[in-house]
Amino acid sequence: MDRIESTELIEHGAPESEATELAGKLNECLAMPDPCEAWQFTAANMLRPEHPLSLHTFIHNTVFRSWDPEQGPRPAWVPSRDCIKSSNIAALMKETGAKDYDALYSWSVENWDQFWDTVIRRLNVRFSAPYSSIVDLSDGPESPVWLPDAALNIVESCFSREDDLPAIVYKEADGEMETVSLSQLEALCNRVANGLVEHGFQKGDCIGIDMPMTVEAVAGYLGIIKAGCVVVSIADSFMPEQIATRLRLGKAKAVLTQDVIVRGNTTTRLYDNVVAAEAPRAIVVSSGESAAAGLRAGDLHWEQFLSDDDVFDAVTCKPMDHANILFSSGTTGEPKAIPWNHTTPIKCAADAWLHHNVKQGDVLAWPTNLGWMMGPWLISAALMNGATMALYGGSPIGAGFCKFVEEAGVTMLGVVPSLVSAWRRSGSVKGCNWKGIEVFSSTGECSNASDMFYLMSRAGYRPIIEYCGGTEIGGGYITGTVVQPAAPATFSTPALGMGMTILDDAHRESEQGELYILPPSIGLSTELLNQDHFAVYFKDAPQGKDSGILRKHGDQIAHCGGGYYRAHGRVDDTMNLAGIKFGSAELERIVGAVDGVQEAAAIAVERRGAGAKRLVIFAVASDGAEMTKAKAMKSMREAIKSRLSSAIRVSDVVLVDSLPKTASNKIIRRELRRQYAESRS
Repeated sequence: MDRIESTELIEHGAPESEATELAGKLNECLAMPDPCEAWQFTAANMLRPEHPLSLHTFIHNTVFRSWDPEQGPRPAWVPSRDCIKSSNIAALMKETGAKDYDALYSWSVENWDQFWDTVIRRLNVRFSAPYSSIVDLSDGPESPVWLPDAALNIVESCFSREDDLPAIVYKEADGEMETVSLSQLEALCNRVANGLVEHGFQKGDCIGIDMPMTVEAVAGYLGIIKAGCVVVSIADSFMPEQIATRLRLGKAKAVLTQDVIVRGNTTTRLYDNVVAAEAPRAIVVSSGESAAAGLRAGDLHWEQFLSDDDVFDAVTCKPMDHANILFSSGTTGEPKAIPWNHTTPIKCAADAWLHHNVKQGDVLAWPTNLGWMMGPWLISAALMNGATMALYGGSPIGAGFCKFVEEAGVTMLGVVPSLVSAWRRSGSVKGCNWKGIEVFSSTGECSNASDMFYLMSRAGYRPIIEYCGGTEIGGGYITGTVVQPAAPATFSTPALGMGMTILDDAHRESEQGELYILPPSIGLSTELLNQDHFAVYFKDAPQGKDSGILRKHGDQIAHCGGGYYRAHGRVDDTMNLAGIKFGSAELERIVGAVDGVQEAAAIAVERRGAGAKRLVIFAVASDGAEMTKAKAMKSMREAIKSRLSSAIRVSDVVLVDSLPKTASNKIIRRELRRQYAESRS
């Protein structure tokens, strides 16, 4: 094998003062028979975050230059023996007698009732009455009834650890770091629950939350559920029309909101948007930046609403009672209203415990809010595992957030791929010491391998747990672990307790195709408030092995050797933009109403060199309209910002004479994606 010279390392950015020593160490590593062992040593002892990415990439490629592609993608992190031995998965393997991870996974899906029974016990889920069995399948695996005869309120399981543990560390962009203990959070949660009772709300009432991820939002979320009420989740970027839709679908009787969000030079007037949505009674938290000058009749300031009583006995619920209503766009204009029940947080916490290796004392940061499933996921994942949430009041894109991650002692950092891409372009991570991070996680979009390798290199190489699932799953169906090597932008396993299969267009098992889930599993939705759940997820689905029931999900997944998988986006016309799912019809309704537009079609295309998607609109101009690309772009951006979300941006507009359609007049969006790809090649 050829030796590496110091001049080659200098060409890729190695400091001249280090190049000779680096070359010597690297040549020693290249003599090792196992490239994974060689990389493990190299990453730990030779490379530093301040070294340029080009040097990291060159050395990684060099170490794995004889790697057989049949073994799968080249890993960028390899677990040590100590890491494996101390993992939560290893503890479960020891308890179940599984000889290795593959055996553990097989046990978890073949004996899923035992698996979930073990998980519930391990998570210390609290019950006021025990369950008689794990699940009642009298109506089939499509309609399971989990934990029959049990009584509980899942919020009690969020407060089952030591009271003096930190529950939240938070910081405003220009503020000081503050800490809320578990007992303090529970007291505020109880004041919310008592406030609901004192203001006439009853068990089963639905209360919206339209707020950023703050201490008040977390306490409000927990307090609403503890009172036996139901949270209606609304993203803080939504405009009045979208807020109104979600409040209507959730039948909300009130909404918890904030006066404004101020991030840098941008001000979002949440309360004004709620009022414009003709929302029911609002409870308004002051941001401290710009207090609401006045409230509508019947609306309350946060301080007026909160009870003075900080003791509250949780309202007992059935496991299948609604706890949270979330929304996920489909291919129709109206989002799917998906209820989470009191068992769904068990799935969130289980995925965190097993796949993210979350332990008591860990600190979890994931820039999100309660409008998207990762907000509720974060609360359950942290609190039910005895960990701490790290919340930041500013934008996650800048250096301020990256420094916060260091200062807060974050051990698990969650991202969406477009955020990583932004950090890489801006250099926001530069100068930050992220070696306290033990694991990353990435969800919401298809990842880009180059960006994910960059992220791993900034923390002295830590694994990225790629995590793909959905609101209707309550977590992930495919992910990674800390007991398997991590290759950037790939998954290493289906989620424990979650069976899946990949089928081609002829419904045969395949290395690449559409993903189907094998029910049942805790976390999988059992109803939709505004659509036929069976029709959406089970009707027309092929049969599995031995005539088993399969559940549709709509993702395209491919095996890429060595037991790894890659995601290839959606089969249907739902698109992921900035980590948020939107239906094509929802976007087309808005841009199609722009003056001068007769008809429009929306597609999501991959950014060059990135896994994140960007929004492209094909538009047909109205007869006689003087439509230009620049004019259409400006008008469409303004329409989406004002009527849908400020987080979504039109990246390109293509003016065409007509749109390709089927005989039944449906737009053929795959043809538009093909045309656009060809035009860019």
